[in-house]
Amino acid sequence: MKIQERTGAGAGRSASPAQPPVGDRLPSPPRERKPALAALAVLLILVGALGVTTLVVRVGDRVEVVKVTKDIPPGGRITDQNSAIVMVADDPGINYIKESQLSTIKGYKTVTMIPGGTLPVGEMFAKEPKAPAGKASVGLALKEGQYYADIKGGDEVAAYRVGSNGSGGSDSGDEGSSSSSASSALLTNASVENVKKDSDATVSTGSISITLLVDEEDAAAVASAASAGEVAVVRVPTE
Repeated sequence: MKIQERTGAGAGRSASPAQPPVGDRLPSPPRERKPALAALAVLLILVGALGVTTLVVRVGDRVEVVKVTKDIPPGGRITDQNSAIVMVADDPGINYIKESQLSTIKGYKTVTMIPGGTLPVGEMFAKEPKAPAGKASVGLALKEGQYYADIKGGDEVAAYRVGSNGSGGSDSGDEGSSSSSASSALLTNASVENVKKDSDATVSTGSISITLLVDEEDAAAVASAASAGEVAVVRVPTE
């Protein structure tokens, strides 16, 4: 009886299903390839790299240009006192005034008002610009004592009519007229366009010739006083 029971138990164990071999796995489905997405990713990488390279090159390509440090009125000039040299990123589309062009541009006049703190471009200057609308250029020949010592182009000035010392007017007895003209303001706000000093190295007379940019309505009075040699120019304080 015991032998039969053991045989029966063994027969029951052999009837259980056999485990499959470890190496026999179900095949995985094939991966779906997307060549278009891969190509787009590569293209985006290349564009990004090109953009970064261009930015680095542009930032590194810097040039020295002129910067205006003080306001320059119409008809004024760039000088060492109202300009400086700064470094900026080069841009072929902007006509900056390069440091190498500074000596040349000093011989040109502004065709418009240039505020301090800006980077001027070549289009703001001309060799002989036209007077702005409502303005006129008046030439003055001044003797020593009729102008202040460091007068220069771009200065803001006022002009007064002064009596001529030792002129024939004293013989005519018009002392009252001379006294009143000495305190007559011809204009209170004008710009010095240019200054030309006496170039005679052997005999210095202290005389200069200047050109003022004035309002059209003041031009006749200033020209009349200038022809009589009765104009004195003073500097107007600016902020």
